[in-house]
Amino acid sequence: MALGFGLLRLAPSQFWAMTPIELAVAIKPLFPAGGEPLGRADFDRLMQQFPDGGSYG
Repeated sequence: MALGFGLLRLAPSQFWAMTPIELAVAIKPLFPAGGEPLGRADFDRLMQQFPDGGSYG
């Protein structure tokens, strides 16, 4: 939300109407170094390392 409201200066209605892909495309120029997307194995490892108490899967 900070990226949408703060950096992109979107109105709340614009932000909430965006799809995740649209948001990713909009913020990509802000992070030119980019990098590879987080893979499932890394995501699972982070979820184990930093549990939030939610149930997934």
